[in-house]
Amino acid sequence: MTREELNESKQNEIFKEENREKRKKIVFISLKIIILIIFLFSSFYFYVTYISMSSIIVKEERIINNKIPDSFNGIKIIQFSDLQYGSNFTLQKFENVVKLINERNPDIVIFNGDLVSEEYEINSKEQENIIKNLKSIKANLGKYAVIGDEDGENYVTIMNQSDFNILNNDYELIYNNTNDAILLAGLSSSINEEINFEKALSYYSNESANSNIFSIALFHEPDNSEEILSKHSIDLLLAGHSLNGSIKIPFLGSLYKVDGAKKYIDQSYKINDSLLYISSGLGTQNENIRLFCRPSINFFRISNS
Repeated sequence: MTREELNESKQNEIFKEENREKRKKIVFISLKIIILIIFLFSSFYFYVTYISMSSIIVKEERIINNKIPDSFNGIKIIQFSDLQYGSNFTLQKFENVVKLINERNPDIVIFNGDLVSEEYEINSKEQENIIKNLKSIKANLGKYAVIGDEDGENYVTIMNQSDFNILNNDYELIYNNTNDAILLAGLSSSINEEINFEKALSYYSNESANSNIFSIALFHEPDNSEEILSKHSIDLLLAGHSLNGSIKIPFLGSLYKVDGAKKYIDQSYKINDSLLYISSGLGTQNENIRLFCRPSINFFRISNS
């Protein structure tokens, strides 16, 4: 073999070795990228299915309105909604919610509907546990609820046995040791075509009605807000159903919208002189995930100054 052939052979070996090293690097880098993708995907999945749904937060707001009677200054209201029991909402989470509510010693507790997921059928033992937890919620001036679109036949039984007063297109005057009162009006689900605006707000048709009374409307689907306000001015509107979008992307907002919550989705709005607060809920809907939208309860303190 000539010197030229030897040099060429050696050069080929060098090229082959360099190619092997390049392939090793490519394989190593590709493996690192695959591991990183798996790690990021696993972290994301763990966050949206566990972390973002298990950590319940309490959102505090102060409501100031000069129509609030002095006897109601400092009154505490808890609003919670959309447990969707049977989705990802467990008995342990239920007990935690009750603890968070009772720690704040509320005067009024409001539930905005959708207690059990419509795709889940609770057994008698689960119903007993639900009643036990709801019943253990304490409220000095009363516990109130409305009917959501997924609330089945046993909902009324459960809530009544849990000492919740269901305002089914009805209203109630709440007093606090004086003759001054605030108005609580409850409307049923519009998706189930059970809503009756005139009946729920019939207080204002009474000749003896106080037109300057501080009023709260509780209902399930937030997109009914404008229809309610077209019937009468309401000071505070409390709704659920939207879960505040469930899946939220920064700068893009909510990706998940449902009938009855396509216009009003987020946590709060000011509509003319009225305030609307929408609970983000405690359970989940079809996707069983949350992203940048943690489950929560709303905690209000009301006063006239």
